[in-house]
Amino acid sequence: MANRLPQLVPFDQHNQFLESNVHPSDWKNPTPASNYHLVIVGAGTAGLVTAAAAAGLGARVALIERDLMGGDCLNVGCVPSKSLIAAARFVANGQRGKKMGFSGADNPSINFSEIMERMRKQRSQISPVDSANRFKALGVDVFFGRASFVDDQTISIQTTNEPTTQLKFKKAVIASGARAKIPEIDGLDEVNFLTNETLFSITELPPRLGIIGGGPIGSEIAQCFARFGSDVSLFERGANVLEREDQQAATVLQNQFEKEGINLFLESNNLTLKKTENGILVRGLKGKESSPYETTVDKLLIAVGRTPNLEDLNLESANVKFNARGVVVNDSMQTSNPRIFAAGDVCSKYKFTHAADFQARIVIQNALFAIGPIGRKKASRLLIPRATYTSPEIAHVGLYPQEAAEQSIEIDTFIQSFEHVDRAILESAEEGFVKVHTRKGTDQIVGATIVAEHAGDLISEISVAITNKIGLSKIGATIHPYPTYADAIRKLGDQFNKTKLTPLNQKILKWLLRINVGR
Repeated sequence: MANRLPQLVPFDQHNQFLESNVHPSDWKNPTPASNYHLVIVGAGTAGLVTAAAAAGLGARVALIERDLMGGDCLNVGCVPSKSLIAAARFVANGQRGKKMGFSGADNPSINFSEIMERMRKQRSQISPVDSANRFKALGVDVFFGRASFVDDQTISIQTTNEPTTQLKFKKAVIASGARAKIPEIDGLDEVNFLTNETLFSITELPPRLGIIGGGPIGSEIAQCFARFGSDVSLFERGANVLEREDQQAATVLQNQFEKEGINLFLESNNLTLKKTENGILVRGLKGKESSPYETTVDKLLIAVGRTPNLEDLNLESANVKFNARGVVVNDSMQTSNPRIFAAGDVCSKYKFTHAADFQARIVIQNALFAIGPIGRKKASRLLIPRATYTSPEIAHVGLYPQEAAEQSIEIDTFIQSFEHVDRAILESAEEGFVKVHTRKGTDQIVGATIVAEHAGDLISEISVAITNKIGLSKIGATIHPYPTYADAIRKLGDQFNKTKLTPLNQKILKWLLRINVGR
């Protein structure tokens, strides 16, 4: 690449290996086929899953990527962030060791540059799975360049050193993903700020890190860098971090942030930024009283959400409707042009790798095999869990109470605190809970939230139960190993079963006891 992408800085041996896989510098685009069954724009999760499966089924497939294959997840999202979070947890575990009798464990030596190099090494080790050569071997024609629709059956590809190429298709998939949304903040254009695309390229720990946005990305990075030793300031316009999550769950995390010394500027508005000799000066108003504040940071991360990658696609020429939220699709992941589908962050409200994966599976069946409405897969039938990988983690699946109310679904709620779960007590991780919502008067689970060190893993038991219509009472009747965190979920089954012990049932049981064993 003539101009090195920010994701590949520093260009050390690990990033060189990454580039050799996901955008080889010597790659030559293939000679196009006369017509493709499927042309896919974007080689992130949705595009890669679609391409691999379609080619495996015998379709002629072309895959177009303008930057790095693997998309955000591999290069600037899930993979690098979880590597840093894992390192930060080692730091926290060392500090927690003081509670367990380890002297000196609360003051570990941290080498930030080595942490970042470890991340780059791990990312490069994973990259062959998403590599251009792997997909070529699968039978996919991989093109690097900028895609643009010419009409509803033609896509052009523009590259720096090659003439424009045109691909003809029977069906197409838009999987171009999304990027960091840049808010309108007075002074933002005058300062050098970070997004997820540049954060993982820094090699020195910022003494003072400011983060605008208290959603999943902002919260994960805030805690992570605070544990590395940065003085972190988190600016959030809502009253809580993770504003969309269960209020009780967000409060647990917020309390943990305060314990770890993260400076929270909640209900923050009227932000202004100014570059000074001492750093970036942040001014604003916070709280219900709109109290003025100002603080200075060395680096500033923007994490206020995502915006779809639609530039240069020329969707109008293909009669594909879109808006500020992305490409408009129906329940079959089909755009306003019935020959063109979309999947992943470019069209979905669920900006998760696993959501993009399963949406791609819907696209494969609907684009290649469905005839009319027969056999069509529906996106609305997907049950999509999610997790924020803070400590503790927060995971959710299904409905929140307010969503149940909007759908006129009455619910019962059962809560099990980890204060009464032996494994959590033994590991000094009592803060958190499992909360399950059932359809009122039944054990049918309609939603759940888990706050725990391993909530992202635990939520899968609930997801399986909802998907396969396994009631809470059956979970309670299933033997779980002791002691485990998952035993908290089983205990909720016990709670539900106790609700069935009505006064009438108690009288019947007493009568049966008298008959069987006497008074």
